[in-house]
Amino acid sequence: MGRAYEYRKATKMKRWGNMARVFTKLGKQITIAVREGGPDPDTNPRLRMVIQTTKKENMPKENVERAIKKAISRDESEYKEVVYEGYGPNGIAVVVETATDNPTRTVANIRSYFNRNGGSLGITGSLQFLFDHKCVFKIAFKEGVSLEDLELELIDFGVDELVEEEDGIVLYGDFQSYSLIQKFLEENGFEILSAEFERIPNDMKELNEEQKAQVMKLLDKIEDDEDVQNVYHNMIEE
Repeated sequence: MGRAYEYRKATKMKRWGNMARVFTKLGKQITIAVREGGPDPDTNPRLRMVIQTTKKENMPKENVERAIKKAISRDESEYKEVVYEGYGPNGIAVVVETATDNPTRTVANIRSYFNRNGGSLGITGSLQFLFDHKCVFKIAFKEGVSLEDLELELIDFGVDELVEEEDGIVLYGDFQSYSLIQKFLEENGFEILSAEFERIPNDMKELNEEQKAQVMKLLDKIEDDEDVQNVYHNMIEE
């Protein structure tokens, strides 16, 4: 098993929070996806991905339909995706993904969280070398399909790691290969249980309990911000 899988197993992936917060964040993702590629999931791969995530998070179908209708109306806010990078206490690298209708407000808030908790906000791209941007699919088992043969076939579509779990198969691929992988899975009748993007650190850092607590204070503050979608770091949590 490769580094991406081991990282996911070893890291306690903090959920987005309560159900209301999850649905709010997914609503923003739907808005961005619809504005980029239209309201039809059949012709909009990114929207299909978000809808798959809404199913995983048990977001009601009517909420999804309402979010799509709002996204095509002129009354809905224009959200931009902005990524912030910086270092937290004890040299921990932190990448923050946001969806915001007011970048000025968001960057001011993110900078203040870093400054007040022993960190510093860096420039865009400064931590790119520390994280691999991956697309991650989870698919259901398919009768008659050999995992070894599937892995060999998927290599041509950008998949670099395949892991069998009790309830499905997890595929890891390069960020840019998302559409190719998704198209292959759909055209070959695989049930996609979830599809998402993740940033996998390539250099993990171990801290003592006191140092971990300092970093977690910063991470918790960032994750509580309503504009924040995801937070990634290279601290070993266990």
